[in-house]
Amino acid sequence: MLKRLPILCAAWLALAACGHAGDGGTAAPATPAPASTTPATAAPAATSTAASASSAAPATTTAAAASAAAPVAAATAAAATPGAAVVADDSKWVEGKDYYRIDPAQPKFIPTDKIEVVEVFSYACPACWQFHGTMDQIEHGLPSDAVVHYLPSSMRPDENWVVYQRAYFAAEALGVRAKAHDAFYDATWKTGETSTYDLSNGQPKPKGAWPTIEDIAKFYAKFGVDPKEFIAVANSFSVNTKMKQADDMQRAYGVNETPNIVVDGKYRVSPHDIGSTQRTIEVIQWLVAKEAAAGAGK
Repeated sequence: MLKRLPILCAAWLALAACGHAGDGGTAAPATPAPASTTPATAAPAATSTAASASSAAPATTTAAAASAAAPVAAATAAAATPGAAVVADDSKWVEGKDYYRIDPAQPKFIPTDKIEVVEVFSYACPACWQFHGTMDQIEHGLPSDAVVHYLPSSMRPDENWVVYQRAYFAAEALGVRAKAHDAFYDATWKTGETSTYDLSNGQPKPKGAWPTIEDIAKFYAKFGVDPKEFIAVANSFSVNTKMKQADDMQRAYGVNETPNIVVDGKYRVSPHDIGSTQRTIEVIQWLVAKEAAAGAGK
């Protein structure tokens, strides 16, 4: 049972974010392309490195984590019916506060004729773990002309995010990523099977005890994947290429914290900045409707 959460992320994880390593790790985007309007007062919830974590706020307890999940459940219950039209109310949403324009606009992460909604995330990010129920609700509430894709981040090499990114693309290539998605989060944040953190105290394990791709292969064996095949795919040229593409795309989107949501390569939403799970759902629905209207007008 999770007793403490990593001290590198803010306390209220449903609205928090995990930021890039302050030590300039090579896997983190060095010079992300800025959105046309950058947040003036909303700093990432966690930008300190493991070395400075001792001065951070106390780690979140189980009770706090449980209370953080309540707004997610409330937002889920209040969310719009899947596929329902969203009234375009431009006055409700403020660019630079509720969402950010990506300027210049970027390509979609995965080519598609549909409106693309991308979550930039990591299985190793506790804020993403708390948010993923809301992300499921966003996906289920999208109209038929929109689709959700996931972009795994490697921006925290000091928290072993690179191995989780590699595992994501291997699982995707082997066709087990979607059906194992929730279980992998649980293995990382509930049982600790694939966790870089000691869940009993919220502290990182010694680096030698971090899960390796071989350890993660054992997890995916439960879903019918041969561990040797998983390891071979994970270390393949194809997966290495996808990892680089993901890093490049995250940089182009200007994302420096997780979770972040990108709509059609044009707009970026930070649940941490917007401050409400329900408003996060609503603004993404609105941006999708805005893109649909723009496409219909061509």
